[in-house]
Amino acid sequence: MELMFSPLFSGSSGNAVFVGEGEDRILVDAGVSCARIVKELDQIGVKPETLKAILITHEHSDHTAGAGILSRKFDLPIYATEGTWGGMADKVGAVHSKNIRIIDARQDFYIGKIGVCPFSIPHDASDPCGYSFCLGNLKASIATDIGCIREGWLNAVANSDILLLESNYDEDMLKAGKYPYALKKRILGRTGHLSNDDAGKAAVQLAARGCKNIILGHLSKENNFPELAEQTVRLALDEAGCVPGRDANLSIARRDGFSGLFSVKEA
Repeated sequence: MELMFSPLFSGSSGNAVFVGEGEDRILVDAGVSCARIVKELDQIGVKPETLKAILITHEHSDHTAGAGILSRKFDLPIYATEGTWGGMADKVGAVHSKNIRIIDARQDFYIGKIGVCPFSIPHDASDPCGYSFCLGNLKASIATDIGCIREGWLNAVANSDILLLESNYDEDMLKAGKYPYALKKRILGRTGHLSNDDAGKAAVQLAARGCKNIILGHLSKENNFPELAEQTVRLALDEAGCVPGRDANLSIARRDGFSGLFSVKEA
């Protein structure tokens, strides 16, 4: 068995991640246009009509902008919590009743052979969730749009072979930047986003909990740089004695396009 994982877009301007095994193909979030998602899926050899599901983490437009069009054009079911459906219904437009799938963030389910394990996250949305995907002993997880470090989501993504972890902003850049005070306060809050420093602290804990490959994602275009995020988190891992290859490997997801196709296989 082989579990495939590919961040197609990961940033404050839009998010979409592909997860799949064989014919079981899932898109997590669709926060850019349908055309752009189709183009990036083509880079990994995936036709949108072969997707079995679109999973939504929460209703903000950088996660939902293309979901409705994808569903209507390719007859795809959309899975989201009841709160997320309530918050995004006017954003995604009409979706056929058979393609509206309401999930519980505390209840695991399957899409084909892939076990889907949603978990609640601290973010200022209506019942938002992250996802872990399990295939045999393999595990891939998405933990972005997270305002603070909590045991609940750390435990949910523990032992992930691949983890997309938020590293949204550098605190000094955000505080000195042009954002209005209210937006800065929201981002810095406990239901906002993870800073580079907090991502470093989380990465250290996650490496100790068996996470093998950490991909930093959801980087802000205005308040971060990929090199800064990677340097900050890598320094935290180094100071904790984590050795790349032995403990946890680190990489960065691109904001605006395909970041590579990652895969893990059962030994």
